[in-house]
Amino acid sequence: MLDENGTAVAPHGPGDVWFDRTAHMNHYGTKLPFGCVGATGIVQRFVELDGPRAGRSLDVLDASGGYASACLGAGSPVVVPALTRAVEESGYVTDEIASLERARLLKRLFGAGGLWAGRFPAADYHVTGRNSGSEGMELALRLALESRFDRRDLRAAKGREGRDVVLAFEGAWHGWTGGLLPLLNRRHYRIGLPAVAAEPFGFTTEHIPFGEAETAREYFARNGHRVLAVVIEPVQGDAGILIPPPGYLREMARLCRESGALLVADEVLTFAKTGEFFGMTDEEGPIPTDITVLGKSLGMGVLSTSMVVARRSLTVRESGAVATSDLRPITCAVMGAGIEHVHAEGLLERSRTLGEQLGTLLRRDLVDQFPTLYREARGVGVMHGVELTEAAAAHIGAFRERMIRSGVYVEFMAGAGRRSHGLRYVFPTMRVAPPLVVTAAEVESIVERLVDGSRAFRKESL
Repeated sequence: MLDENGTAVAPHGPGDVWFDRTAHMNHYGTKLPFGCVGATGIVQRFVELDGPRAGRSLDVLDASGGYASACLGAGSPVVVPALTRAVEESGYVTDEIASLERARLLKRLFGAGGLWAGRFPAADYHVTGRNSGSEGMELALRLALESRFDRRDLRAAKGREGRDVVLAFEGAWHGWTGGLLPLLNRRHYRIGLPAVAAEPFGFTTEHIPFGEAETAREYFARNGHRVLAVVIEPVQGDAGILIPPPGYLREMARLCRESGALLVADEVLTFAKTGEFFGMTDEEGPIPTDITVLGKSLGMGVLSTSMVVARRSLTVRESGAVATSDLRPITCAVMGAGIEHVHAEGLLERSRTLGEQLGTLLRRDLVDQFPTLYREARGVGVMHGVELTEAAAAHIGAFRERMIRSGVYVEFMAGAGRRSHGLRYVFPTMRVAPPLVVTAAEVESIVERLVDGSRAFRKESL
């Protein structure tokens, strides 16, 4: 293995090149025993760091996309020049000063004839940026809360006094930050941390099962007058890539509209992953939302960023949500170049075809062939999940290491777990979500390596 100067180095020892394993906070309990020395496209170059295989090199196909953020893979010939040009020419003004780079991006997306103007016309919507999906979701929640407050009289807005419920979903994931924890129904993430007070301007979160339209209708019939906002993922990610039935998302939009509740779409994960730019889309076209949060792929794997698109009537008190990172010129340049490339090259349309291929292979070659390991494959576009059996879920650490040694990098989602209304338990789920630039041959190779890893794992661990 070589360091940055081309000198051979050992994976461990004095002057350890992998000092991040010492200094970087461990968020996972156990760290994977691999390091990355470079990447091109969807190929990650790994080296083993521990044990008898230490120093062994691996070429690993990335079926994760860096937590689903690197939609154009590594070393994109589109992103690199855009980033270089912006650093050299575009400056770093904040949103207090108009920016040509920002203006170009927003006009291309929301101006007359813009890519997203049919969904979010500038006369009806405005936009802001944040550092991450979690920050974007925090702002979305803040916009909903501000909508029921009269900032001049410092009291509840007339007609909104009783809006004290934010409706979320079992198995949902919207981020780690403190303001978002009430939206998660998993005790593991909430126990021991402060709860949001219900009064005088707090809120209560209630959870219903995802994808169950009749349950939602019954809930709104009883409580619609209290619902301030509904926060929904078009496809539940951490719950196990759960796809709602046809018509469900549009029905949720109708229930919100008729009851006076705001509909908040968390598209942090689903942005550009479902075969469309937006998961809030069905056969009728765009599904209307009041607030939409985009993230992950929006930064093209180069920047951590998010975008919040909200109806113009939804605002925050003056200077109450100023952010250092609000659509800075460099960020806008990267987003603009990447989005234009995705559109011009037809990558979303292509991902629908590749997604069908991927889904077929996952069902045929994994679920059908390894029933002791897998329960079900689900997915749309290039975002797929293969749910583990209870027996396999007990060995996720070993499972993931085996997949990497078989040459494929995947992530494991927690699964929705226990759900109400008689719905079955959802076990942890392997997320297979390669970048948009994946080829048909690479899709086949990803599944072949998953098959090899599954076969070896079954022999070693079950």
